[in-house]
Amino acid sequence: MAVQTVFKRYELKYLMTREQKDLLLKVMKGHMELDKYGHTTIRNIYFDTDNYRLARHSIEGPPYKEKLRVRSYSHVSGSDNVFLELKKKYKSVVYKRRLVLPLDATMDAIAAHHPLPVKSQIADEINYFCSYYQTLRPAVFLSYEREAFYSTDGSDFRVTFDENILYRDDDVSLTSAVYGAPLIAKNQVLMEIKTPGGIPMWMTDFLTEQKIYKTSFSKYGAAYKDMKHYNKNLGEINYA
Repeated sequence: MAVQTVFKRYELKYLMTREQKDLLLKVMKGHMELDKYGHTTIRNIYFDTDNYRLARHSIEGPPYKEKLRVRSYSHVSGSDNVFLELKKKYKSVVYKRRLVLPLDATMDAIAAHHPLPVKSQIADEINYFCSYYQTLRPAVFLSYEREAFYSTDGSDFRVTFDENILYRDDDVSLTSAVYGAPLIAKNQVLMEIKTPGGIPMWMTDFLTEQKIYKTSFSKYGAAYKDMKHYNKNLGEINYA
């Protein structure tokens, strides 16, 4: 099966309660279906410089920002394949490039500042990113439980629900167990709407009725803010 490697879309985020999620799932019936992966635990490693240049830039809310992460949808080790993703956002549009590579080879290449073990346009973009941010290293492990839905009308409209969002800045490895500090309350759910354009009226009506408003929520940015809260020196580094 072919793997999608290039994405261009709007990603809109909303925080809601689990009760509101349950109500929305009823509204979604007939419009959307759970994707083939069902309920998954997504594991990510976010890379950053030794002074958290990427995180600090992101939370300033600039029109352009970028990040690099390794992602898996199950426990992995050694030569298991993972997704290496370069994600860029300009204004409200998200551009994502990703490769499927073995875990160890990917981590070794980034750690040693060597080119990735594959040749392609996307690999060239990621290699340039790594050479530009010279001190990249695994900065944060971030996981969450996700349910993803696709539209039954054939459009590219998608909805995901993320719960139990956890992070840690030690033992930053995809081979370890899932654990860490929570980033949202137990009863909260982060919904993301992923769309190439508009939002269906039934979704707009639900959000309006429930008084659920779009929010700016970066999981990695929230993790950095939490880390900074407990380590005041994190905010004192000059990264210019």
